[in-house]
Amino acid sequence: MLLHDAPASDEATGRPLQSALRRAIRIRGARQNNLKNVDLDIPTGELVVVTGVSGSGKSSLVFDTLYAEGQRRYVETFSAYARQFLDRMDKPQVDRIEGVPPAIAIDQTNPVRTSRSTVGTMTELNDHLKLLFARAATLHCRRCARPVRRDTVASVRGALAARARAAGDPRLVVSFPIRVPANFSEDEVRAHLEAQGYTRVQAVEDVAAPAPGSDAPAVGSSDARARAGRSAAGERWLHVVQDRFRLGAVDDARVADAVEHAFARGHGHLSVHVLDDGGDETARWRFSTGLHCADCDIAYADPLPSLFSFNSPLGACETCRGFGRVIGIDLGLVIPDAGKTLAEGAVRPWQTESFRECQREMTKYAPAAGVPMDVPWRTLTDAQRRWVIEGGDDWTGKWQTQWYGIRRFFDWLESKAYKMHIRVLLSKYRSYTPCTACRGARLKPDALLWRVGSFADAQAALDMARPNETAQAGLPPAVRITNGVAAGSAGAASYARFMPAGVAWSDAQLQQIAGLSIHDLMLLPIDRVAAFFDALKLPAPLDEATDLLLTELRARLRYLREVGLGYLTLDRQSRTLSGGEVQRINLTTALGTSLVNTLFVLDEPSIGLHPRDMHRVIGVMQRLRDAGNSLVVVEHDPQVM
Repeated sequence: MLLHDAPASDEATGRPLQSALRRAIRIRGARQNNLKNVDLDIPTGELVVVTGVSGSGKSSLVFDTLYAEGQRRYVETFSAYARQFLDRMDKPQVDRIEGVPPAIAIDQTNPVRTSRSTVGTMTELNDHLKLLFARAATLHCRRCARPVRRDTVASVRGALAARARAAGDPRLVVSFPIRVPANFSEDEVRAHLEAQGYTRVQAVEDVAAPAPGSDAPAVGSSDARARAGRSAAGERWLHVVQDRFRLGAVDDARVADAVEHAFARGHGHLSVHVLDDGGDETARWRFSTGLHCADCDIAYADPLPSLFSFNSPLGACETCRGFGRVIGIDLGLVIPDAGKTLAEGAVRPWQTESFRECQREMTKYAPAAGVPMDVPWRTLTDAQRRWVIEGGDDWTGKWQTQWYGIRRFFDWLESKAYKMHIRVLLSKYRSYTPCTACRGARLKPDALLWRVGSFADAQAALDMARPNETAQAGLPPAVRITNGVAAGSAGAASYARFMPAGVAWSDAQLQQIAGLSIHDLMLLPIDRVAAFFDALKLPAPLDEATDLLLTELRARLRYLREVGLGYLTLDRQSRTLSGGEVQRINLTTALGTSLVNTLFVLDEPSIGLHPRDMHRVIGVMQRLRDAGNSLVVVEHDPQVM
């Protein structure tokens, strides 16, 4: 049975009159598989449903005949050189097919096998997110968690006005840093500064490592005699006075001139020293024209779109290569029964004849370390477990006289992995575990320092109430806990911010940071990500490209919600999706690409979808049709028919 949705008039649908609506795909003499000389006309520019009992030839007609011929004709438009790299496509068993447009099949098969493919990459949302973060994200220092921005003369002047007002208009000294080169003495540098008119040095600072601005051109002569007063551990920096004033007693032009010259002399760095009435320094405000945290003295690189992609060498974690997990020794397999004591054989690989000597050595060294052998593993303290796993704190590499621990035992086995039986043994205790370098985020730590949105936007997305969220998970509200998620009631679920690796932030600092990182968005359900971007207001001025990015992001997220996929997360691996989920994702991807005059062939897109959400899929298919495409759907659902 063939049904099609043919509107009465173009005024009823709002669609422009197209020649495609007056044409049809004519199939004559189709004999593919169990078809018996089927003659059929399918109107183009419409939503057509093919239905029937099992084995009636629906898939043979739609996929093996109609789609196969459309795909074959499209491939034949390629050059002979391009076609040699494609599989040969045989002509279906049919006398004649006329008027078939280029065809795209969206079926229930999930061809994805790699763990690099996620919902975000399938829907191309990751591509849009990495462009948005490279353009509009705010950097936060990995040490102090404060926003890191490029300072300008105007921003420094505004910051000085606000801080001086809060401090009671103290005396301020604007200075710039000059490094004393290794082949010059401090007196020589001071002499040359005085020749240029800089006679005052506010502070002398010894640092253990080169500070930003160390690429400043050397001043002074090339005399390389011994320098007096130099720090043996590092370098010496002179903070040379550019100007001194009380902010309330000078005009803006003088402040701007001092800041501009200090930036120029200090190669993008300056300090403002706050003095009390006695002339002693009470505070120091640092500024920088680069992506540099002046307070923590940490420089950062400019963001690139590839920095936020785990499929790019520039953004992928160097340890796990962007997979988010590594294969290594699983302590759960090494110590499978936490109820056993060490004497009873809690460490499984040491109970064989080949490695029983390790069990005896542990028994020998345990009393001196205060580790009981007759206590179940689960009741041992953290320090005692660490001794068993990591070895003694006094380890110097002497295997015969020191305790090495489980970790070094397996490291030793790895060095013998050229032997077949050792590789077999190691395989018994290996498994995939989250990468410790990126904590499963797949990205380099610097990528997670960039955040988009305000504090209010982040809180709204993390704490947004979703009444059906717990019901979809199939678990009672009190026990539902997932990736950074803890739901305590049926009406709301709270998601925690992701703590990046390699930062010195406390939990309190993390909770107060504005915005969400790209991995925070990956861990949230699509419903919440869509709500976050709907409410997102980026600071002005916005260029046209960023505005287009936001518009496209919101549209694609809306399509995913419309087909009932709002419960998925963007980091969900594609190979774990069901056939119906993959088909609906591909449907929204096709809608997002704005294709026209294309034949879409679908195989039961309603499978796995609740009847109350069926209207969403129907709306997406109708939108594809209204864009000037033809849809042929194999379906049994009465709502679709």
